[in-house]
Amino acid sequence: MLVNRYYSPLLIFLMSCGLVFLISSCSSSTAVKGTPVKELKLTEGKRIVAEVVSQEDREAVARLSQVKENAVFKEIRGVSEYRVGPLDVLEINSYIGDKMNTTSVTVNSRGAISYSFIDDLAAAGLTPSELDREITEGLSSYIRNPRIDVLIKEFNSKSAMVLGEFASLQTTYYMQAGSGRIPLKGRMTLLDLIAEARGYTVDADIKNTKLIRGGQTYMINLFDIIEKGDLSQNVVIDDGDTVEIPELPQFGERVYVLGEVAKQGIYPLKDAKDLLAAVSLAGSFTRFAKEENTLVMRGYGPDKEPLVMMSDLKALLREADLGQNVHLEDGDLVYVPRMKIGDVNDWVENIKPILDILLWPGEFDRYYSDDETLFAF
Repeated sequence: MLVNRYYSPLLIFLMSCGLVFLISSCSSSTAVKGTPVKELKLTEGKRIVAEVVSQEDREAVARLSQVKENAVFKEIRGVSEYRVGPLDVLEINSYIGDKMNTTSVTVNSRGAISYSFIDDLAAAGLTPSELDREITEGLSSYIRNPRIDVLIKEFNSKSAMVLGEFASLQTTYYMQAGSGRIPLKGRMTLLDLIAEARGYTVDADIKNTKLIRGGQTYMINLFDIIEKGDLSQNVVIDDGDTVEIPELPQFGERVYVLGEVAKQGIYPLKDAKDLLAAVSLAGSFTRFAKEENTLVMRGYGPDKEPLVMMSDLKALLREADLGQNVHLEDGDLVYVPRMKIGDVNDWVENIKPILDILLWPGEFDRYYSDDETLFAF
């Protein structure tokens, strides 16, 4: 019987685990030649991570994050001010001595207002300070030294839409879900918009956030903004934008734990953020484990050289050496060997079929489906 694309994932995984045991039993007893965790310094040049968002999208979004004005706001003497639009409600305050009179005025569908002696004053596109100046100049023909203040009472003309895994869109037993429409009240960034929508859910795939503007879609890695502080991706929202945060795939972000653990398997990254948590989820070690030679493989892919780290979990557990507790990333493979591995490069070569099954099934099908001896029994 041969392994091919029609096998169930569970069967393939079980067969993979069996092969891992075979590989470990063939290992020599010499020291592991992986990169010790204490010697590991991941600079930007050495990091091996999957590119979630293309460089082209990153550059386009970076340009959109630096705008000084759009349909929602413009800068007046270095201060961002909202642009008035149809259906906005204005509060106009006029002063005579120390007395103040307040009038509410709605911008009509043509973008104009009428106030006091002034009829059909074009207001759409102006900021409150610009509109203040226009009204003041218009009233000067009728009133000596008019004093006017213009404020926005209701923001009705501009909005953005949020879709997907936003907290405001989720129904609960005590409230209804929101509409998804977020009024824009001035300069608002992507993070501001998410805050207005009460954040995102635990199932949100924030690394694949979509911004749709004018029929064009931009991919944004929200994780980089929040966790790494990359504000170049914190795009400034414009009127009519749609932001979608999709749901995580069925398994979401994951790590793989194989070898001498009680329960080999695939575990959610959110529950296995570091090496100790991953091993704990897998039911800890078996009595045959060489925990001092635990390996973490990161960045495996076709024609890609993975990073293999070696962690001394015995020192972590018995000596509280927290430096051994590797922070895990999506797609990391944790392997607890049965015997010390003679050469990590040989181990990587031997385990490639398993990695292709787990991480790159298309590559496995391409290279191994015609091999009638592989996994034959």
